[in-house]
Amino acid sequence: MCSKTTVAPLDRIKILFQAHNNHYKALGVWSGLNAIRKNEGFFALYKGNGAQMVRIFPYAAIQFTAFEQYKKTFKTFLGTDTVLGTFAVKFGAGACAGTTAVTATYPLDTVRARLAFQVKGEHKYTGIIHAFKTIYKTEGGLLALYRGFIPTVCGIFPYAGCSFYSFETLKNLCMVYLPSYTCEECAENTGGLVLILPAKLVCGGVAGAVAQIVSYPLDVTRRRMQLAMMNPETAKFAQSMLGTLAMTYKENGIVRGLYRGMSTNFYRAGPMFAVSFSTFELMKQVLGLDTGSS
Repeated sequence: MCSKTTVAPLDRIKILFQAHNNHYKALGVWSGLNAIRKNEGFFALYKGNGAQMVRIFPYAAIQFTAFEQYKKTFKTFLGTDTVLGTFAVKFGAGACAGTTAVTATYPLDTVRARLAFQVKGEHKYTGIIHAFKTIYKTEGGLLALYRGFIPTVCGIFPYAGCSFYSFETLKNLCMVYLPSYTCEECAENTGGLVLILPAKLVCGGVAGAVAQIVSYPLDVTRRRMQLAMMNPETAKFAQSMLGTLAMTYKENGIVRGLYRGMSTNFYRAGPMFAVSFSTFELMKQVLGLDTGSS
């Protein structure tokens, strides 16, 4: 919740860019944010963030809890005696945790995207409940709320896997090779050391950037499918993942199509993951659950 609120304005402009909103598609990141503020008001920068908060609380809780549980299970079967085993445990646990969380909360992500895509004077939904009811009744029931789910799962596996693996690896490298610069002693931690806040922020930011590059085209596909039924001319993107990928590439290419809004993502990924992982590590430490490097 902390991390998503921090980058909510960047999240909204990213969604507008990804789905080629007519009012903002010709603008850049900062000019787009300024245009939202001027045209729709300051609080429009946070449009859709209410639904995001409703979604992110169970999503992040499930993801981080599942990661710890999957990691323990994978360690039992795969071990961490080799580099490959360590990679399999951390990447696999992160990927499975992300998939579990997104499956449980996906309808809320669809609603959040719809609310964030609306612009002043063109509102189709009045709020979270209204959006749920409208999509459910007019677009085909529960399946409509899960439109874009397949590319999401395909993307979340490398996305969550890379982010958790990168963070855990960077954290361990800091503890092993740079403890005097990146760590401080902690009596409550059985490992004896914890990362200081700047180190957590850097490790989290780098982990987020790596994960975004790997999975971004599927994120664009997810958004175009989620928002396809917002108007008739984009309804063609509602059919299939491969069809949406192909049409996006054909119409807009790689940079302006499959990686549309990527620059925004770099601005938001660093602080979002930095705050997210730092908060997670801090909460573990406060609750006495941090066991040092693993």
